[in-house]
Amino acid sequence: MLRYDSIQSLIDAAERDGIRLSELCLRDQAEELEKPEEELYARMEESFDVMCESVRKGSTAGLRSTSGLTGGEGERMLRYAEERRGGLCGSFLTRALGRALSVSNCNAAMGRIVATPTAGSCGILPGCLVSMYEDRDIPKREVVMSIFTAGAFGMVIANTASIAGASGGCQAECGSASGMAAAALVELSGGTPTQCGYALGMAIVNQLGLVCDPVAGLVEIPCIKRNASGVMIAFSSADMALSGIDLKIPVDECIAAMKAVGDSMAPALKETALGGLAASPTGIRLRKQVFGK
Repeated sequence: MLRYDSIQSLIDAAERDGIRLSELCLRDQAEELEKPEEELYARMEESFDVMCESVRKGSTAGLRSTSGLTGGEGERMLRYAEERRGGLCGSFLTRALGRALSVSNCNAAMGRIVATPTAGSCGILPGCLVSMYEDRDIPKREVVMSIFTAGAFGMVIANTASIAGASGGCQAECGSASGMAAAALVELSGGTPTQCGYALGMAIVNQLGLVCDPVAGLVEIPCIKRNASGVMIAFSSADMALSGIDLKIPVDECIAAMKAVGDSMAPALKETALGGLAASPTGIRLRKQVFGK
């Protein structure tokens, strides 16, 4: 059985057996849960289907969050991708951003989402993987399998550091999600397990210190926009790893550094809505608008 306390141990096991990380993790989970691999795959496929549906629901014109603070960001970005031929980032990446925003919009409107690894970061993995499936014609089975790689890496982060904004800041949520997505993208692009680890680490180091400062304590402002940024970091990290750029700092040390940074953050910057943007004059005004004085 795998221990899920080190990224490097997962990489070593996959490379020793000559298989992808997703195959290693699916095999291990089937043994641990005493379930057929196809049964676990089917459950993961259902989760991916929910991601696809969350993109559709979240991009519905006129959809607003329960608080009324946000809504329509995903729909506007997807429309912008069509009207402006992809804008500055190109059609593929702009649609990926729109999908990430749409899933976050779905979440804010109390729709059904998959926490990957949290509700606050729910748009990043779908933004990447649904785009690979719908725009790059990657077979659905490969996309679903890549989620096992993302999930395994997320389990290591949860076990050795944190995936919660309340304990590690937004670096623990969007940072982890970006790293998980980057690893999945590398595997989908034919990269090695080692390159998957590099991509995870690069995504994390590019978000070290990111605070969790939700306006009015709601997972909307600035969380929704950070999901879009997380998609860009995931793709850029995956491309760096695939190009042959190495991480320099071992991936498990990057995760340990993220934990140390999170532990040193002031409580006001860890989901309490007492610091950062939540404490800005407009942030305070919006909180009163939602909850009253």
